[in-house]
Amino acid sequence: MASDELWTCPACGHRFVTRNMWHSCSNFTLEHHFEGCAPQVRATFDAFLGAVEACGEVIVIPQKTRIAMQAKVRFAGCVVRRKWLLAHLWLTRRVVHPRLTRTDRFGETSFGHHFRLDSPADIDVDFRQLVAEAYAGWD
Repeated sequence: MASDELWTCPACGHRFVTRNMWHSCSNFTLEHHFEGCAPQVRATFDAFLGAVEACGEVIVIPQKTRIAMQAKVRFAGCVVRRKWLLAHLWLTRRVVHPRLTRTDRFGETSFGHHFRLDSPADIDVDFRQLVAEAYAGWD
């Protein structure tokens, strides 16, 4: 399914795989998330977003408590903390990475991975490969 085939909510403009999918139906800005944060947090987010956008077309969705990143599905995202970024990747397998803080299992082949990112340097080659895998994993 191409991104132009996604259903668009008429109220908030967010796009989804299925029509009338439940969502918070709100609009926030990226700036909202970075108020009061250390400068390296925004730089880390920009590096994370760069890794995501290197994979292809992506929609960035700032929500109340997180920033979601969507191709066909919301495969990546993050929660902004004052001094670091908690990045999330949705993968079809469990992975190991030095920045991994937690893994949630959602069935046999669906895993939510949480990574603590303190600086742009944390977006290393291995992490970029995981981002690419997450992007490609839900076609």
